[in-house]
Amino acid sequence: MQRPQAQQPTPTPPFNAPAARRLRAALGMGPEHVAYGLRASYGLPYVTPGLVTDWERGATAPSVPELAALAGVLWCSPGELIGAPRTLREHRVARGVAPEDVARTVGLELLAYQRMEESDEWRGTDRQSAALADLLELSLPDFVTVTGRDGKLAELLRSAVKTRRQAYARPLAKLVPLERRLLEDTLGELHAHYQSLMAATLSWADGPAATEADESGQDFLAHIVHHFWSTVRRLTH
Repeated sequence: MQRPQAQQPTPTPPFNAPAARRLRAALGMGPEHVAYGLRASYGLPYVTPGLVTDWERGATAPSVPELAALAGVLWCSPGELIGAPRTLREHRVARGVAPEDVARTVGLELLAYQRMEESDEWRGTDRQSAALADLLELSLPDFVTVTGRDGKLAELLRSAVKTRRQAYARPLAKLVPLERRLLEDTLGELHAHYQSLMAATLSWADGPAATEADESGQDFLAHIVHHFWSTVRRLTH
């Protein structure tokens, strides 16, 4: 029996193939035992040992329903079988929460929530956003990403490190709810680092060293959100 095809393609979560293989081995199970469990207990008659092996090799990834069933067979949570969640759907799957439960908890109609999840565009109110973060146990960086604020955050940070950073502290504080002193210290470090790269470019004028410094500056700006959160974590530990 062939694996059924969905009428509309559904993004699959970032499957952690090594984790699935490790969890199976820890239970003393072979791929054939996993396949049997998926067929007998979860109504997936098309699952073969070969398909389980393909999942564990990373050749293909289980769908969301298959992932939930596999977690049941391996006696683990779905979150243990996926990589770092990136989207709203992936965070929900990682927590093993049904769409109906999310919609009810945050105060949305199910169809409205599903549309947000499918379009990967969160449009909830501040109260609904707070409820979402609490239900899915979102870290602040994950919350910013899931609610679609990464682009605006990157834009503000690039402007802050290029010019007078003090002028961007307030709009950044509205976007990212961090303690004001922590935010200012983080901006200070990012600004100083970028300006040092630009100063090096001017000092060397032309040649390979100047080109390397300029490329470093462009790379820094391209990954500014990553540098921002890394600096926040370092300053709070």
